[in-house]
Amino acid sequence: MILKYFRCLLYLSAAFAAAGALAASKQDEAVITAFDAYRAGDAIKFARQAKRVDEHHVLAPWMDYWRLAMRLEDASVKDVHVFLSKHADTYVAELLRGDWLKVAGKRGNWQELDRQAALYPREDLEIRCYASLSRLERGEDAALPEAWWLEPGEFPDGCARLAEALVKAGRISTTQIWRRVRVLFENGQITAAKTALGYLPRNEAPDERLLAEAARQPKRVLARLPRDMEPRPTREVVVLAGVRHARNDPLGAAEAFEGELGQRLTESEMQYLWGRVAVEGAREHLRETLGWFERAGEAPLDDNQLAWKARAALRAGSWHALRDAVDRMSPAARSEPAWTYWYGRALAAQGEVTGSRAHYLRIAGQTDFYGLLANEELGYVSMLPEAVHVPSETEIEAAKGEPGLARAFELIRLGIRTEGVREWLFAIRRFDDKQLIAASELARRGEVYDRTIHTADRTARLHNFSLRYPLPYHEVFRAYAQSHGLDEAWVLGLVRQESRFITEARSSAGAAGLMQVMPGTARYVASKIGLRNYRSKSVTEIKTNVTLGTGYLKLVLDQLGHPVLASAAYNAGPARARRWRDAEKPLEGAVYAETIPFSETRDYVKKVMANSVFYAAVLDQKLVPLKVRMGTISARSGAEPVDEEQLLP
Repeated sequence: MILKYFRCLLYLSAAFAAAGALAASKQDEAVITAFDAYRAGDAIKFARQAKRVDEHHVLAPWMDYWRLAMRLEDASVKDVHVFLSKHADTYVAELLRGDWLKVAGKRGNWQELDRQAALYPREDLEIRCYASLSRLERGEDAALPEAWWLEPGEFPDGCARLAEALVKAGRISTTQIWRRVRVLFENGQITAAKTALGYLPRNEAPDERLLAEAARQPKRVLARLPRDMEPRPTREVVVLAGVRHARNDPLGAAEAFEGELGQRLTESEMQYLWGRVAVEGAREHLRETLGWFERAGEAPLDDNQLAWKARAALRAGSWHALRDAVDRMSPAARSEPAWTYWYGRALAAQGEVTGSRAHYLRIAGQTDFYGLLANEELGYVSMLPEAVHVPSETEIEAAKGEPGLARAFELIRLGIRTEGVREWLFAIRRFDDKQLIAASELARRGEVYDRTIHTADRTARLHNFSLRYPLPYHEVFRAYAQSHGLDEAWVLGLVRQESRFITEARSSAGAAGLMQVMPGTARYVASKIGLRNYRSKSVTEIKTNVTLGTGYLKLVLDQLGHPVLASAAYNAGPARARRWRDAEKPLEGAVYAETIPFSETRDYVKKVMANSVFYAAVLDQKLVPLKVRMGTISARSGAEPVDEEQLLP
């Protein structure tokens, strides 16, 4: 009888557990379907799914947000205020306030906009424009053009309305309009440039046919200059053709500038064009670049142009030109770690040891690429901090009790990752070091490794580098690194940068898994290494992905011969990595990295190589200084193999 009783209890317990799991599964399905309905703008479907979600569900605030956001254009001020009061000091309240500010701006409800803008902490271009428009409506001078005017793209609605109001009020000059058009042409934003030209008075507008030709066939415009170049609109369009031609063909543009064009434009117009062709030449590593910058004379160069002048100086080994470029940067740009370090190197090369050390000391101790290099210039070996904070279970339980972190975990678990990450960032925004490390450990236990890394990276005084540089799937990575003869620390450093160890990570380009393998690359490597029965759907499986990723890394390393080049190739392709070397002389590895033309790849290579230093320390391997890891990049050679394109399926 007793045995029968216990069997009954076990049965009931299993039944209740199964019922609970089924209910949770239905709740999950309802939340996911409701989110999909919200994204599709299907209010009826959303309402149907929302009824299935318990009112006390951890994501109830998000359900409220999605419900109101779908009808925000028609919502009343009262509806919004009730929501903001109910969900005060939560991420969804901040998110809705940002959405509502734009609705209030469109409605012209300046009183409501001013009230809510004072409570909105984030920087948002369109909201800033609406706030300026509000001031303009009140007749205040604070609405004059700011940096927003030179945004390199189409204006959002608020900025478009502000621009039209300022133009109508005569507060934007013809010169300012042409300056915006030039910036847009510099960035290839031709459609936006045409919109900006619409702000010009009708009698000062350029010839539309000439403008179209400047955009599509700039070389032809420069070869057949208009007879009458006295009118400003004509000269400006010719200048735009020069900008466009420089983007397409710097050497061809420079040749055109040397001819009749240079005689028919003003000195300031030509200096501007030389400044533009110099930037494009620097991106292509042309030896004429510094000479072109010299011909730009006293033309006002922005921080981006000066950064490229500094990079061209690095390639040329001209410390004088590098110092000149950095000296002309804005204070904010000069203080960036890259230019702080390289200015220190320039001072050292010119015998100014004291000034050089002062520059290194400004960034020494930082754990980024240039902080490590500065440490080494000062004679220090970068090691892990001796003091490590290990969070207590009490601290971890406190983190577990944070509602924002609970919502973030749930969103990420359900595959609503973008919203989950933003919720997480909001939740930890005011955490101290101990709270950050506890939250990081909580994420590690939940296998949400991107949050583990990002959260541990934010600490200022207390650190835990085993969380900053975690080792998930360690045995898999170690086995495949060893089988290919790859540096394990380098492989882990690359994966940390690629996916933050998120197995289901997918890029917009289609790269997938821990090592972000592209579909074509996966097929090629599978055949190259003899991976049998490979199926594309298995690309995110841990062992398969690491097999393909390390296999590809080994192929490019064998072909290019240097981990810096292989890192660049992994991100941008072997052909580009090879082409970015110097044609005549070896380059210091750090110079090669800093002068990579693509900002994404430039940042990527630096971070991968810095990561490898710390992973070596975490793995208790022999510490190899970053400067040694960066090494020297040999010059291009015509005798090298030409089968690299096979690695670009």
